[in-house]
Amino acid sequence: MTQEAELPGKRVLVLRPHELGPNDQKMWREIRTESGAPANPFLDPAFTMAVGQVRRGARVAVLQDDGAPVGFFPYETGTLGRGRAIGLGVSDSQGAVLRPGIRLDARRLLRVCGLSSFEFDNLEAGQGAFVPHAAEELPSPVVDIGEGFEAYTRRLRAQSPGFLRQTLAKERKLVRQVGEVRFVYDVRDPGALRALMEWKSAQYRRTGRRDRFAQEWITRLVGLLGESEEPECRGVLSVLYTAGRPVAAHFGLRSRTVLSWWFPAYDRAYAKYSPGLVLQLKMLQAAAADGIETLDLGSGPARYKESLKTRDLRVYEGAVVRAVPGGAAHWLGREPARAARRFVRNRPRLAGAAARTLEEVGRLRGG
Repeated sequence: MTQEAELPGKRVLVLRPHELGPNDQKMWREIRTESGAPANPFLDPAFTMAVGQVRRGARVAVLQDDGAPVGFFPYETGTLGRGRAIGLGVSDSQGAVLRPGIRLDARRLLRVCGLSSFEFDNLEAGQGAFVPHAAEELPSPVVDIGEGFEAYTRRLRAQSPGFLRQTLAKERKLVRQVGEVRFVYDVRDPGALRALMEWKSAQYRRTGRRDRFAQEWITRLVGLLGESEEPECRGVLSVLYTAGRPVAAHFGLRSRTVLSWWFPAYDRAYAKYSPGLVLQLKMLQAAAADGIETLDLGSGPARYKESLKTRDLRVYEGAVVRAVPGGAAHWLGREPARAARRFVRNRPRLAGAAARTLEEVGRLRGG
């Protein structure tokens, strides 16, 4: 399936992800490098191609100038032409990949793609075509480990001495009371991956949130990325074992230099030992030794992120909406709820009450 359209001075081909050829993928990565943006695996072509295997509406608009690709815009399309960022709901970095100097009008791009709207919730900074349409700017904490783990822990001791001391004490207690601790940074362990999904599903239900692993396409996507050998976008399963059994795990995506914090979970039977935090420190150490320069913790508030981070990136939430029926349908379906979430999020006391209510709902549902 190939559609052709025109933007001023540009030819646009709309493809399904599997129609991207090796040269397209090569150019995508070259343009991404030229842009100077972080090598986040969610904006690698391999992620878009994996989503294309599990989402029928996945598309890529290829912008060409004199027959050569100068940009790629991955997205998904639904009813009434309502579009969304590729992998919306699990993607932590979104937007278009454009050669430096390329300027776009977002609504014109949507028109040639046949979209009435385009929704995003983790748009990366520097997306000049889309940022003006953002409804909210959010901090996205990262951990810089490019100078090595020892340099990072020196900074952590100065920044969050209590956090580091307490986490190391919890690990020692775990060893004394349960058994030997073993950590594996990158393992193919189907049993541990299943356990992680079960722990995470229980956490979603317990906190009254939508269970991502109840959605087949997400489970399939994790499986595909877990089998990937692509250096710029592949899954990494890290597991903390105690007395021979997994007690905490994390499944994330990595490029050569960026590791995205994606699905962390732990066995609640060991909660008093904070196994998730023990795993995270060990994972940072192993990642730094493996050439990772940045751990992207993703947007969303969490106390441990504030303790671990070295700085914040900026990401954006919102939507580009065209003045057509599908655009109106998007606005009516999304914007009132988005405004309500923003109202709650900007009021800490109200946000805390909302979180407690969600947890109570989860408890009543049997989560």
